[in-house]
Amino acid sequence: MGTCCSLPVEVRFSDLVRIGLADPFEAEEPAKKLAKRLMKQGVVGHFNHKTEVYMLSRFSNDDCIYLNQKTRLCDIYQNRPDTCRNHPTVGPKPGHCAYKPKAR
Repeated sequence: MGTCCSLPVEVRFSDLVRIGLADPFEAEEPAKKLAKRLMKQGVVGHFNHKTEVYMLSRFSNDDCIYLNQKTRLCDIYQNRPDTCRNHPTVGPKPGHCAYKPKAR
């Protein structure tokens, strides 16, 4: 498990489709409507209307909701968002990993 699973996970519409939270045809509808539905379901914690970036919900310990609390493995690993696939080159601070081991 990467420690990045305890960082905020930004996702875009294509990630939501890959994860199975949205259907491709929903791209034609206002992103705000999808965000409202996903927030009500508890899988999205925040939506930025200007950038159309969704933030996945997190447990109270800051773990991603898809990080299995028992196994510490990603429950959606095969379908994980691009932010997770490309960490740390994409995300809130591109090129920065808050949990990167310090050089000795």
